[in-house]
Amino acid sequence: MSPVFSVASLLNANTKNTQKILLRRRLIFLTAISTFLVSSILGQSRSDRREYFADGFLDTLQRRTFNFFWECTNPATGLVPDRAPTVTFSSTAAIGFGLTAYGIGAERGYVSRHAAAERVLTTLQYLWNARQGADATGCAGYRGFFYHFLDYKTGNRFDRNIELSTIDTALLMAGVLFAQSYFDRADATEQNIRSFADSLFQRVDWRWMQVRPPLLCHGWDPVHGVLGNDWGGYCEAGILYVLAYGSQTHPIAGDAWQQWTRGYVWANYFGNEFISFGPLFGHQYSHCWIDFKGIQDPYMKEKGIDYFENARRATKSQREYGKKNPQQWRGYSTDIWGWTACDGPGDRSLTLDGRLRRFSSYSARGVSADWSYDDGTIAPTAAGGSVAFAPEIAVPALRAMKEQYGSLIWRKYGFCDAFNPSFITDETPQGWADIDYLGIDQGPIVIMIENLRDGLVWKTMEKNPVIRRGLERAGFTGGWLKR
Repeated sequence: MSPVFSVASLLNANTKNTQKILLRRRLIFLTAISTFLVSSILGQSRSDRREYFADGFLDTLQRRTFNFFWECTNPATGLVPDRAPTVTFSSTAAIGFGLTAYGIGAERGYVSRHAAAERVLTTLQYLWNARQGADATGCAGYRGFFYHFLDYKTGNRFDRNIELSTIDTALLMAGVLFAQSYFDRADATEQNIRSFADSLFQRVDWRWMQVRPPLLCHGWDPVHGVLGNDWGGYCEAGILYVLAYGSQTHPIAGDAWQQWTRGYVWANYFGNEFISFGPLFGHQYSHCWIDFKGIQDPYMKEKGIDYFENARRATKSQREYGKKNPQQWRGYSTDIWGWTACDGPGDRSLTLDGRLRRFSSYSARGVSADWSYDDGTIAPTAAGGSVAFAPEIAVPALRAMKEQYGSLIWRKYGFCDAFNPSFITDETPQGWADIDYLGIDQGPIVIMIENLRDGLVWKTMEKNPVIRRGLERAGFTGGWLKR
């Protein structure tokens, strides 16, 4: 009997039951239509993303930026330089970005998977064997944490002013966990990667840094002990709390995430409402490894958005700031913008266009409702690290920088770290441009281009139980966490 005749007979027999059946079938039909529409929208979204790669610009930028990690890193140790070509020290956080970049390089065919795996294993073995201890010298870290900067030759604490850093260790461990999940094959090299990654992560004593519960402190040094500041309020430390919650051996307890969110500043800035934080790196670093689309903590549920949308709004506010250019710096426009922590032309003042202007060297630059610092210096990583959030404005910004400033800022490893069109001197008649690339600024460019392309890093990290466990313990629900 066909469904039509079946429904007709039921109508005559029992109208109430028939209405229930018709309603159920209507819901099934609507669900099927909704699924089709969602699939169409997602397919269109994938098509839109492909359009950003059509002219090869993002591919070239990603490849050049990847080469920074591949060519500048010490292949015998895996220590990634803080900057190049200026030789200083290794950055613990940059190592984490490098470990993630190697998997991307293998995926894209920049290097073979075997070569990438060998580089990763070398790095993890070196870090595992580096001396841990409470001594002021001769150690790379303590209780599983690593110092902010490591001597590029010895791998030990760079000098007595360098702290054992919780956030830099977290960024390192994010790269370690990515390597653990990405290199999933049965050969000996990839098995060893997973073993060393697990050992490194489980060694980190997160609870030891919960000295003023429930928050985590910034760090420790052998002379003064734990530092006086804690991670509270919106910043790059989201990844720190997720990893600390997700540990199997030394997990933090209590309402650390909820306490952290109590320091948030929700504000309207240049037409966008979001959690305020001036430098864009604070909106980017955690997102490099965690896909926050569709998952929410209680704070974001109340606001009706997620952290991905929050980062998107922060990015859009910077574009609006650049368009309006309230301080009248040279070069700012709808497509030339981007403020975050980066190098600068130096700590000095100049009189330009009849105004005394003050400039800085390396500094946290940013624009927001509650804190701003803008000295005319633009960092390409601000737009580059936001391509996955707002490609429709971030990709044109990157293209415009390359087209307008050319070889002044576009070189062997992609964009130099920063430039300042207002800093006009006899030595810099076209404005100042950095000679260096910085590992912590190169990393988000490589990673977020890949996340824009197909979400490789996000999808890989979703498989890692530490990430899932950490998010759930922090109070996140919904989205991919339901799968």
